[in-house]
Amino acid sequence: MKTVIQRVKRASVTIDDKIKSKIDIGLLILVGIEDSDKQEDIDWLVKKIANLRVFDDEQGIMNRSLIEINGEIMIVSQFTLHASVKKGNRPSYIRASKPDIAIPLYEAFCNKTAETIGKKVETGTFGANMQLELINDGPVTIVIDTKNKE
Repeated sequence: MKTVIQRVKRASVTIDDKIKSKIDIGLLILVGIEDSDKQEDIDWLVKKIANLRVFDDEQGIMNRSLIEINGEIMIVSQFTLHASVKKGNRPSYIRASKPDIAIPLYEAFCNKTAETIGKKVETGTFGANMQLELINDGPVTIVIDTKNKE
């Protein structure tokens, strides 16, 4: 699984001109899934994200986690994170999982995240044309790939 994690002041997902979900202070996570991803990747990634110390403490130092600040979280599927641009100018998405594999893993990732942080996770809609709006706080943007755990 590959993720792009953004610390946000607020974020929303709009589909067909209707806001599907929105959050205030927290994390917006774009997630790309490939066929080799497993439950152990989900477990490792969720623990890492929930405890990632990217929120400021009283001294203005990034020393607090999403859980510690009681922040919100939004997870949006994004197969384009697995784009390969090695040949030509048209990206190849061959590494991105097809819906029959990706949807159950995406749902498991969202459910495990909600369980871990103890609150509802906002989401996009898998496969939909979505418009994301966000105010990146910092900006703080972190990329985590479960294939690079060690």
